[in-house]
Amino acid sequence: MTESPAQRIVAIVGRPNVGKSAMFNRIIGRRLSIVHEEAGVTRDRVSAEAIWNNQAFELIDTGGLGFIDQRGTPDQIEHNLREQALTAIEDAAVIVFAVDITAGLTPLDREVARILHASNRPILLAANKADTEATDRLGDDFLSLGFPVFPVAALHNRGFDALLNEILPLLPEGLPPEKKEALKVAVVGKPNAGKSSFINRLIQSKRLIVSDIPGTTRDSVEIPFTLETGNTVRHYVLIDTAGLRHVRREHTAVELFSVMRSKTSIENADVVLLMMDAEVGPTEQDKKIAAMITENQKGCVIVVNKWDLAEGKVTQEDYEEAMRKAMPFLNYAPVIFISAETGLNVKKCLRIIDTVAANIDATLTTGALNRVLHRAADRLPAPASGAGGVRFKIYYATQIGNRPIRINIFANQPRALVPSYRLYLMNQLRAAYGLVGAPIVCAFKSSHGDPEQDENNRKKRPSRKHGSRSGKSRR
Repeated sequence: MTESPAQRIVAIVGRPNVGKSAMFNRIIGRRLSIVHEEAGVTRDRVSAEAIWNNQAFELIDTGGLGFIDQRGTPDQIEHNLREQALTAIEDAAVIVFAVDITAGLTPLDREVARILHASNRPILLAANKADTEATDRLGDDFLSLGFPVFPVAALHNRGFDALLNEILPLLPEGLPPEKKEALKVAVVGKPNAGKSSFINRLIQSKRLIVSDIPGTTRDSVEIPFTLETGNTVRHYVLIDTAGLRHVRREHTAVELFSVMRSKTSIENADVVLLMMDAEVGPTEQDKKIAAMITENQKGCVIVVNKWDLAEGKVTQEDYEEAMRKAMPFLNYAPVIFISAETGLNVKKCLRIIDTVAANIDATLTTGALNRVLHRAADRLPAPASGAGGVRFKIYYATQIGNRPIRINIFANQPRALVPSYRLYLMNQLRAAYGLVGAPIVCAFKSSHGDPEQDENNRKKRPSRKHGSRSGKSRR
């Protein structure tokens, strides 16, 4: 292997089930990698920024090296695990060799050590599960591997001070690059829709394990990605998520954790890509995922993957029309037809992501916003509602936030607003501002009485018979 790279990267490497992910989570200070007693849970490189003594570096968690002979393994996932770990070793400036101190030195530990000796990288051996000082002495068994040994316990947060203090001087000199605000893009969908293949094609690297076996991805893998166009530099964090299955198929705790992590990724994302399989079409599970995106009010792009397999069987126009009927609540999201396999429209997808990102941050000036809404009302007055024939009338509107775009609309009678007219006003806003992919949250408030309540959050007013105990009247 080549000499140590300039990046401030630390990789955690070792055989399966020694606690690499628990160590990773402990060092970065949050639960990013899934930790479970089942071997082989981590299948992709998971990376995150770690900070120690005011110095930052990138920390990488890898899958366990379980099959490391030169003949490889016939199992596709195990083979890819090995390749992922070896790539992380090549990228790293410092390697943390994780072992299980309670299991003692195993033949597989010796094989991992053999590979690490050939890497020409600084190696620190972290003997995990050293829960007590008495257990620390068991670390001497690993000295024969030729690396300095640091007894640690991820579960009890023991020993990491000494380990990290030794790592920092081994990293390349100089401060890490200035951290830039990055757009978080989560790629979600059913298992085997092609999420990992899409990200690999986008970043032009086999960063994520790709397999025909559903459920290959289990962690939500965060991948920093920078794109330079002329003098413009754009920063992204691409989040590959586990396939969201139907609850009846979440047989194991690991699968359940994966689904929970995917849901959290949607909550934390700025823009969500809903990846669908072109040959399958929108299914009930796709609809549930779409509903999850709208519930979290996220910018969205619908990505129809594997179009190379569906092309000629159906037109894009017919496909999109059927999909819109199946998921009308996601009509604000643009649709792009791609093939992660051939690269069709993958680069174009980035441009659409940038458009949606700009839209979720759009600022609608008060004057223009009111002109759009009043013109819409003049063009089509609201219908009369209720027995009294009350007609909804807009007085004033103002934007109060972004991500999602939030607008307060003050009117005479918010309760007189019928759903069809609400939809009409939202469509007029989209048409006027071109807010493709951006959710809009409108709170319709009374221009008199209690302006802090809108029609969705009002509580039922108590009758005089069941009034408040204080006897105070309510407006």
